[in-house]
Amino acid sequence: MQRVHSPKAPGPVGAYSQAVKHGGMLLVSGQLGMDTAGRLADGPAAQAGKALDNLEAILNAAGLGMGDVLKVTVYLADMGDFEEVNRIYSDRFTEPYPARAAVEVSALPKDALVEIEATASERG
Repeated sequence: MQRVHSPKAPGPVGAYSQAVKHGGMLLVSGQLGMDTAGRLADGPAAQAGKALDNLEAILNAAGLGMGDVLKVTVYLADMGDFEEVNRIYSDRFTEPYPARAAVEVSALPKDALVEIEATASERG
């Protein structure tokens, strides 16, 4: 297993790696919508966009891109934000879209509104 880290995404807020690569698969830890200084973006759409920026930075650090993502899980502090977050999400992925789950949770780290994790694979 190999640790993957991008300085363009915020560091972990706990005992985990931004991502790990193993056997051609990349598992990206949940990304919050915050900058590298730890400041959360304002509102669910902005947080979703920044979380996806962070996800893409980590994918790029592993030599992958958004088109290599197989599965995404979106965690929402309020399912009422789903449509707004989905608009941002659908601008960042193309067909065939990755498999996805979206779930409401009671709380997220740093009082975030959105967290996004992904699994990607090297092509071939």
